[in-house]
Amino acid sequence: MSKHAGSIDDQVLQRIQLQGPGWVFTPADFADLGSRTAVASALARSKAAGMIRLLGRGLYDTPVVHPVLGLLWPAIESVAKALERKEGIRLQPSGVYAANLLGLSEQVPAQVVFLTDGATRTVKVGPTQISLKRTTPRNMAAAGRLSALLIQAFRSLGAASITQQRIARLREKLPAVERATLLQDIALAPEWMHAHFREVARP
Repeated sequence: MSKHAGSIDDQVLQRIQLQGPGWVFTPADFADLGSRTAVASALARSKAAGMIRLLGRGLYDTPVVHPVLGLLWPAIESVAKALERKEGIRLQPSGVYAANLLGLSEQVPAQVVFLTDGATRTVKVGPTQISLKRTTPRNMAAAGRLSALLIQAFRSLGAASITQQRIARLREKLPAVERATLLQDIALAPEWMHAHFREVARP
């Protein structure tokens, strides 16, 4: 191994260690440190040494080991962030997963769906299948904001399921400052959601 290769290995490993256990990453996260080949070799050596785990094609993580449950799969949000960084796309949780993130559903989906402005495809990470579905610019207008998550969660649950109990749960769970931001994006929500948005957002 050349001296240069050793230094790239050290830099790659240092960046991984700085992020800590549970970080999901791709070779693109080290593009500034060296060539594609050099980074790929450094990651291959770290994997062979058992320091990182290959989750899927070009997707790695630093595994978290639970004292009772053992080796854990990474958080879906961490996988989504890695894909966003690598491909320069935006991902918006939708369906049951969006409702689950807001505490409106206890159902844990076997298939997690993200809306995206990128290509439609499927990524498998451990037992979870992550579906990326290309959607309209309107559906991505508030991507990454609370309003977009709420729109997708309400859409998944359906108008008849938006009970006072669920509204109260949202008001209790979300800080007032965050709730107030919902009104900025109310026009992006279907009309039937407007009253619910106002109720969640009120001080």
